[in-house]
Amino acid sequence: MTTDPRLSAHDLTLAYDKRVVAEQLDVRIADGSFTVVVGPNACGKSTLLKALARVLKPQSGAVLLDGQAIASYPSKHVAKQLGMLPQSPIVPGGIVVEELVGRGRFAHQRLLRQWSPEDEAAVAAAMRLTEVSDLADRFVDELSGGQRQRVWLAMALAQQTPILLLDEPTTFLDLSHQFEVLDLCAELHEQGRTIVAVLHDLNHACRYATELIVMKAGEVVAQGSPAEVMTARLVEDVFAMPCRVIDDPETGTPMVVPADRHRRRASRTAEAARA
Repeated sequence: MTTDPRLSAHDLTLAYDKRVVAEQLDVRIADGSFTVVVGPNACGKSTLLKALARVLKPQSGAVLLDGQAIASYPSKHVAKQLGMLPQSPIVPGGIVVEELVGRGRFAHQRLLRQWSPEDEAAVAAAMRLTEVSDLADRFVDELSGGQRQRVWLAMALAQQTPILLLDEPTTFLDLSHQFEVLDLCAELHEQGRTIVAVLHDLNHACRYATELIVMKAGEVVAQGSPAEVMTARLVEDVFAMPCRVIDDPETGTPMVVPADRHRRRASRTAEAARA
């Protein structure tokens, strides 16, 4: 008998006002997986993540958490189960790093227990893991884009949720810090957390994901392990980019090598002629 995962979405229609972004989406997030959502710009990746996090209310269909509609739960209950790093979070004015990270502990506080040694330890651990401890007293709006991104990630980690949703967590980060953040996500996954991330880099996705969800024009066109899903035909169909898919010499995972510019230009010309 197949057990339903803790987090899933069924027959979702997602829209901003009257602009429909996706229809009839069905997604299952395997428990304990490191699931990465990939696809072209404006295909609905971030919109799906917002719906899974209860940030965006579906026009129809439902997101289920532990077998119940996520909308039926109190906000604090959801915040104890799901941590979310949005794509472009807004920095509150005049707030220092340690205070912002501490806001990740909101769901764990009660009327008669506003702060505790457990909260203090969770904030310190999150800042240490994301390497922002030395920024504790800095104002967040004075930081670089990469530093801010790590601070927001620390706030999400401070929630200590079993499920972590990350919308483009490597945005603004240099190459070294991109791998450090993804290594951290992999370690959290190995410790038992379910990770769902939106990434643009296909090779990063294939290297770190246990499960890929590939989207195009508001639809899920493929879902499975990187070895099962990532083929040259899929990349050309979804991203309109001729390529070769080879084994990564370091990890053995699929690695996408774009065709040279002449073949890519010829492909675009042929596509335009067919249109």
